[in-house]
Amino acid sequence: MLSTRFTELFGIEHPIVQGGMQWVGRADLVAAVAESGCLGFLTALTQPSPEALAVEIERTREMTDRPFGVNLTTLPSITPPPYAEYRDVIIESGVKIVETAGFSPRDHVPAFRDAGVKILHKATTVRHALSAQKLGVDAISIDGFECAGHPGEDDIPGLVLIPAAASALDIPVIASGGFADGRGLVAALALGADGINMGTRFLCTAEAPVHDNVKSRIVEYGENDTHLIFRSLHNTARVARNGVSTEVLAIEGRGDATFDDVRDLVSGQRGRTVFETGDLDAGIWSSGIAQALIDDVPTVAELVDRILSEAEETIADRLDGLLGERAPG
Repeated sequence: MLSTRFTELFGIEHPIVQGGMQWVGRADLVAAVAESGCLGFLTALTQPSPEALAVEIERTREMTDRPFGVNLTTLPSITPPPYAEYRDVIIESGVKIVETAGFSPRDHVPAFRDAGVKILHKATTVRHALSAQKLGVDAISIDGFECAGHPGEDDIPGLVLIPAAASALDIPVIASGGFADGRGLVAALALGADGINMGTRFLCTAEAPVHDNVKSRIVEYGENDTHLIFRSLHNTARVARNGVSTEVLAIEGRGDATFDDVRDLVSGQRGRTVFETGDLDAGIWSSGIAQALIDDVPTVAELVDRILSEAEETIADRLDGLLGERAPG
């Protein structure tokens, strides 16, 4: 068993996290992750209302008695969701772990801490991670440039970002972006992280509540099959390559595009349609470069067992073997 500061602090068996994924972080997947001894997150804003989130939390509890959390992502919006109400439901439901992402968690940390909720905050830069640590979060999930969704604007890959964050921070660090197997877990631990976060890899499991066409496409795709959209709008997002992402890039390539020019193409509801119907060109959908390391659709339990076995074999066979016989004295 691989024990780290993160597993001990958050009360889980294995240093593996299934981060919040819009339209994907639902009870079936999260409960399966929890049952495997890892930490899974429901996604609050996947639910249409705070009341619906409370129902989904209870549905998860019916499937597992192990720890799980809720992701609360706050983003700029003309008509923002009732974030405080979602936060209050998390607290009132007795959930003791939360993943915050997007904007600074400043407005939510005091309430979570007063309720004894441990906070894992997602950051894409060391400076933002340090700010979150100062606010009082318990751990940081540091997202390298390889990740699906929003990798930030600094373009720093995990090989540099992870050890930089681990050196700068006093709290546990979870490495995110590009992780899909036991080799990646060992690499992250060697770089100073206390565990890994996987999104795309968990998206491609039997329990993930998305259409099989999406999972098949992830298996089929390689490291060159993602697009970085919204670069010209300074809100970069990594998505799977498809007809819609290609069209968005063409519009951005004109040099004078605004968000209004692509708004209809990139709506969240269109992305949800992809996951629900399997129409892979219905909208954009997030996928990380880690898709290059994915070639099957296992159950969560099978995946976690494989990752842990591979990590142990990598340490015992590959790394120990490199040391050779040490000279006496």
